[in-house]
Amino acid sequence: MSGGEDHYQQVASAARCIHDGFIRYNRQFRRITARAGRRFEERDWKGQMADIAARVELYELWAGRTVGTLRSELGGDLADHDFWAEVRNCFGLRVEAVPDAGFMKTFFNSITRRVFGTRGVNGAVEFVQPPPEEGIESLTMRRYPCWNDLDALCDRVLQDYRFRRAYAEKAADARWMADTIRERLGGAGADADCLRLEFIDTHFFQGTRAYLVGRLRLMDGTRPIVVALRNSDEGIRVDAVLLTAEQIGVVFSYTRSYYFADPTSVVAAVQFLKDILPRKPIDELYTVLGRLRQGKTERYRQLMHHLSDTQDDFVHAAGEAGLVMIVFTLPSFNLVFKIMRDVFRPPKTTTHDDVHQSYRLVSRHDHAGRLIDTQHFRNLELPRDRFSEALVEELRREAPRTVGIDGDQLVFRHAYVERRVRPLNLYVREVDEAEAKRVILDYGRCIKDLAETNIFAGDLLLKNFGVTSSGRVVFYDYDEVLLVTDCSFYELPEPDEDFPLMDHATTRFVGPKDIFPEEFIRFLAMPAFLRQSFLEAHGDLLTADYWRDVKRRRLAGEVAEIVPYARQSVAPRRIEL
Repeated sequence: MSGGEDHYQQVASAARCIHDGFIRYNRQFRRITARAGRRFEERDWKGQMADIAARVELYELWAGRTVGTLRSELGGDLADHDFWAEVRNCFGLRVEAVPDAGFMKTFFNSITRRVFGTRGVNGAVEFVQPPPEEGIESLTMRRYPCWNDLDALCDRVLQDYRFRRAYAEKAADARWMADTIRERLGGAGADADCLRLEFIDTHFFQGTRAYLVGRLRLMDGTRPIVVALRNSDEGIRVDAVLLTAEQIGVVFSYTRSYYFADPTSVVAAVQFLKDILPRKPIDELYTVLGRLRQGKTERYRQLMHHLSDTQDDFVHAAGEAGLVMIVFTLPSFNLVFKIMRDVFRPPKTTTHDDVHQSYRLVSRHDHAGRLIDTQHFRNLELPRDRFSEALVEELRREAPRTVGIDGDQLVFRHAYVERRVRPLNLYVREVDEAEAKRVILDYGRCIKDLAETNIFAGDLLLKNFGVTSSGRVVFYDYDEVLLVTDCSFYELPEPDEDFPLMDHATTRFVGPKDIFPEEFIRFLAMPAFLRQSFLEAHGDLLTADYWRDVKRRRLAGEVAEIVPYARQSVAPRRIEL
C-alpha cells in the first residue's frame, strides 16, 4: 500500500477501535440489564443492587480500555488533532442513521476528552451537534385493541407480560386493573371509549418492582399508563395502576434508582417517555434508564442552549453556605453547581477523597426516592461574564486548585451538578403550619427510608435536605454519607466518678464511624411545635436501638420495599404488603 493508503487504514482502524469499544460496553450493559428479569423472578434484590453498581462502572471501564488500546496502536499520532478530525468523520459516516447512534458519538467524544484532556468542548475533534432524533415509531410496542371489554384486554396484557413465576390471581388482577382504568375514565363507558392499550415491548425493573410502561388510546386522545408488578409470597401481583403524568412522573423521578430495561431503541423510548411526561427534562429520562453518560451529555447541551438564550447571572444558591462546597445556580435554570473548597471549614474533618468517594457511593446505590442524582463534570467551562466579581473572587479564593480562568471562561476542574430543590430549613419558614408539619414528618421518613437502604446521611441538619416540586423531602448533601452497616451506634455514657463525662481533661477515643443518636436532637433546630411533632412520630431515630436494629437487618440481607407510588385500590380488592 502507498503511504496515503496506510494513513487511511490507520484512520479506519482507530475509528473501528472506538466502535468496537462501544459495542463491547453496550453488550455488557445489556447483558447485566437482561439479568433483571431473573433477579425479579427469584426475588434476588441483593443481586440487583450489585448489578446497579456494576452497570454504573461499565462506561469508565470500557472508555479506559479503549484509550489504552489506541495508545498502544497509534503511539505518537494519538494526540494529533488533524488525525482525530479524520477519525471523527470516518466514524460519523459509518454510524449515521444507526439506532442509538447518539450513544456511539457520545462514547467517541469521551475517548477524545481522555486523549486531549479537553476543557469545555473541542469542536475540532468532537461531535458537537445532537444527532437527529429517532421517532417513536422505531420503538417496538405491543398493541392491544379493545373490543368493548377492558377485563379481557387487561387479561391479555398480563398474559403477554408473564414471568416464569405464575401470577397469584391473574383474573382478579386483570379485573382490578380494568376497574381502575374505568374509574379514572369515568365509569362503564370507558370500555367503549378505549380504542387500545399500547406498551413498550420490555419490562422496566427497579428495586423490588417490575413496570409495564405505555399509553391508552382513547376516542379523544391518549393517556399514559404504568402498571406496577410485585413478586409476592403467593406469586406475581399487580400492585398499582398509574394513570396520570403526576403519578408516573414520580416513578421516573431524578431521585429514583436507574431502571433495568431493554427497549429496541433507547432514544425512541426516551422520546416516548417525553411524550407522556412532557415536563420531564430529556436528560433525566436518559439517566433514569441507566444511560448516565448520555444523560450527562444532554444536560450539558441543554445548559449551553439555555445560556445562549438568557442573560441572568450565576448567584449563590439559596440556603446557608456550605462548609465543604460552594454552591451556585442560575436563577432561570433548575440546576445547582457544587464546587469543593480547597480547605474545609471547621468542624469538618473529612478529606477531598472522602467526599469524592461519598458521591461515588451514592451514584452506585439505591436512591430510594430520597437521593438526588448527581453528575460529576470534569473541566467544565462556564462564561466568566455570567458571574459577579464577588462570586468569582470567592471561587478563586476558596477553591484555587479547582477553579481557573481561561480567556473569557471559568474552568472548573471538578463540579457536581444536580437538580435544584428548596432547602428544608427555608421551606418550613415559608409555608403554613400544616404544610410545615407535613414536610417535617416526611423529613423523618426520608431519614428512615435512607436507613432502610443502608444509607446513613451523616449530617442531619435541615439545611442539607430539600423539598422537591412534588413536595417530597430529599437529601442532597453527600459529604459525610456512610453505609449504616459500616457504623457503630452507641448510647451516650452516663457520667460517674470513674468517667467524668463533662471533664474536658478526660481523654476518650471516638472513631469517625461511631455514632451517638441521642446527639441528633441538636440537629432539630425548628419551632417547638414542629420538634414535638417530629419526636412523637420519629423519636426512635434518637435511639441507638433503632439504628442497631436497622444495621442488623441490613447485615442479614433484608431488603426494604420503598415504592414510588401510593397503592390505591378499587373495592372489593385491596393489595397490602
